[in-house]
Amino acid sequence: MFEKELEAMIEIAEKVRSEILNIYNQKFEVDIKSDHSPVTLADKIADRMIREFLQEKFPNYGMLTEESEDNLSRLEKDYIFVVDPVDGTKDFVSKNGQFTTNIGLVYKHQVVAGVISIPCRNEIYYALINQGAYFKSSNGKIEKIHVNDKVKDLTMLTSNFHTTPEELKIAQDNQDIITKVIGCGSSIKACLIAHGKAEVSYRLNPNTKEWDTAASQIIVKEAGGLFLEPDLKEITYNREDVYNRKGFVVLNRKENLFIK
Repeated sequence: MFEKELEAMIEIAEKVRSEILNIYNQKFEVDIKSDHSPVTLADKIADRMIREFLQEKFPNYGMLTEESEDNLSRLEKDYIFVVDPVDGTKDFVSKNGQFTTNIGLVYKHQVVAGVISIPCRNEIYYALINQGAYFKSSNGKIEKIHVNDKVKDLTMLTSNFHTTPEELKIAQDNQDIITKVIGCGSSIKACLIAHGKAEVSYRLNPNTKEWDTAASQIIVKEAGGLFLEPDLKEITYNREDVYNRKGFVVLNRKENLFIK
């Protein structure tokens, strides 16, 4: 179930990669949106390509994307694609290579499939509900991935641009357990935890939206980890209010929730 949607999501993520990198490797302009976040031509072109491709294949599905006007008719749909064409636009603008393309599929408010492409690495992470999480490397090799089981000597991943003092205090207060704190862009943080290469990440501000988390959530979950609100409640999707008001935590194990 949902295999045909996942196949299409991977196909379009791979197609937009070259368009995104073409702009990334040139001089480009940066506009500032009404919410004070940056946007580039790469965001807009990738958004249009993904929308047109998925709407042609699945015309009855709803669509929620970062760079297009939100049509609340999606609330009447059981199926909806949730898309961030360039997650980590500040990383894109700074040219650190740590940005992604995120495509999630939601069915009745639950994420059932997710794809995260890392264009600069030519890598893809993807997951399908009840079928596990997978990593496709730049040479095309596919492997099933899983979180690790570490509860000490942990690596905490923080945002390159949005880390809060509260998040850094968690690392400081638990430095006997969290021994590394590494800045990392976009949804790559969730991918690395799903892949067993890091253990914890906290986003404790209310500024992320559904398209920032949908694809990441199912990849981490299907890899055996936790991607939840800080009170460990499930994040649901296709909401009228698209903000993740409570923030979220990404953990390899429940024991590594260091929030009081």
